[in-house]
Amino acid sequence: MPTEDAAGGGPEEVRIRLDIAYDGSGFSGWAVQPGLRTVQGVLQEALARVLRVPEVQLTVAGRTDAGVHARGQAAHADLPAAVWAAEGERVPRRLAGVLPPDVRVTAVRPAPDGFDARFSPLYRRYVYRVDDTPSGVDPLRRHDVLWHKRPLDADRMNRAAALLLGEHDFAAFCKRREGATTVRELQRLEWVREEGGRCAAAVQADAFCHNMVRALIGAMLAVGDGRRPEEWPAEVLAAGVRDPAVHVVAPHGLSLEEVAYPPDADLAARARLTRRVRTLPAPEPRQPLG
Repeated sequence: MPTEDAAGGGPEEVRIRLDIAYDGSGFSGWAVQPGLRTVQGVLQEALARVLRVPEVQLTVAGRTDAGVHARGQAAHADLPAAVWAAEGERVPRRLAGVLPPDVRVTAVRPAPDGFDARFSPLYRRYVYRVDDTPSGVDPLRRHDVLWHKRPLDADRMNRAAALLLGEHDFAAFCKRREGATTVRELQRLEWVREEGGRCAAAVQADAFCHNMVRALIGAMLAVGDGRRPEEWPAEVLAAGVRDPAVHVVAPHGLSLEEVAYPPDADLAARARLTRRVRTLPAPEPRQPLG
């Protein structure tokens, strides 16, 4: 099978795009892990079954952690063209019949030229939901809403969030991985009160490093309930090292809501741009006083 860096299948292959939703409560995250139930493992097994092929390898837009949900996940797979021609129209209905109820494939279709689920996105948008009512979370929402026992001030959190927007090294809010950059462009971090009084944070970036969203939310909550000043998250960011004072919140309040891609003509160029290892320019040397 082609690697993740491939621009698409060969002349005898077709790249398909899958749009995916899942309740992450019963999964040990997206990525296949021996002996554990994962979204990727369940989907690849189901696809191989309905397509009648030995195996299918999925490449995903964003690897979610254990307990994290998705409503707008995207992935691709490269399949023999003959298999897709014979089975393609029946795949969505067949998948609905064999997949467990906590994961759905909402659309399956041939991908445009240059499409790469991982490298082509313009941004990923997550939402983290928090309930700060004294009585706690509605029992019917306990799997996707975090209870915070202190009252939250959304305006304070939004003022703190505004100081983090833009392209920065988010090492202070990430779990480092060997050879991976922590430079990201945070495009949106905004809190609103949803119907029912829940706080919901929309977090959007071109990409995220490990634990970044949940660490950012943890810092925001410390500001929102008054334990930290509004400037504190920006001070942590500027320090550039992982801060043990930043609490990484529980995964179940987080949902991947959207993966946005450019127009078809720009997909390949976007993937090439995303693959570059990003660094920030070195700060200019200070001029001596006097």
